[in-house]
Amino acid sequence: MVHKAGAGHPGGSLSAIDLMVGLYGTQMRIRVDEPDWPNRDRFIMSKGHASPAVYSLLHELGFLTKADLDGFRTLGSVCQGHVDMRWTDGVDFSAGSLGMGLSFGLGCSLAASMDGSDRNTWVMIGDGETQEGQVWEALMAASYHQVGNLKLIVDRNRIQNDDFVGIQMEIGDVASKINSFGWAVREIDGHDMQAIVEALAWAESHDSGPAAIVAHTVKGKGVSFMEDNPSFHGKAPNDDELARALEELS
Repeated sequence: MVHKAGAGHPGGSLSAIDLMVGLYGTQMRIRVDEPDWPNRDRFIMSKGHASPAVYSLLHELGFLTKADLDGFRTLGSVCQGHVDMRWTDGVDFSAGSLGMGLSFGLGCSLAASMDGSDRNTWVMIGDGETQEGQVWEALMAASYHQVGNLKLIVDRNRIQNDDFVGIQMEIGDVASKINSFGWAVREIDGHDMQAIVEALAWAESHDSGPAAIVAHTVKGKGVSFMEDNPSFHGKAPNDDELARALEELS
């Protein structure tokens, strides 16, 4: 998708995809033939530039066609550069400016409680966007209201748009900080599927308050020249790089 469009965000998509496969494969309650089913679980991709990961997964599930993927980042396509709930079945949040997803997810969780629904809301954020103050306001509010149906996944790949997080603005021990805001927290290797599945089951079962998984990941995971490389945060591979990447991922 990213190569064909000549633009997009491969690095953060590859760091997130294992977590998303684990989530949709074991926890998400959805109906492909009824994408607006009111009692479905919600997934909020706050780092919405990781849309290639979202669209790939939605295609595998049956929400999107191959033709939809081929239209990635073209005018009028249902697969825009950032996920958009107005255009794409299976998407529950319109992303753009970073830092808003957890607040939106908190609203979804509170609405579920008011509806008397047992649906869960899962939110994924990037570690770069934890530099946004709104994230911490949402963490504080969710703890205060003891929102047990809100689950957070932090894709801790240590790289943001321009460089390494530690160079731009180090955020330190994210797990301890989130825990200090009153959340139950578990840290995992975000590419170990057994650890992912176990942590997701733990978060789903924790209903006395909000739960967070801090997943230590590798930006560009699986492609040697993209791994831990800030330049592939938002750059398409050329023809030779695409061939090499696909061979390494196969």
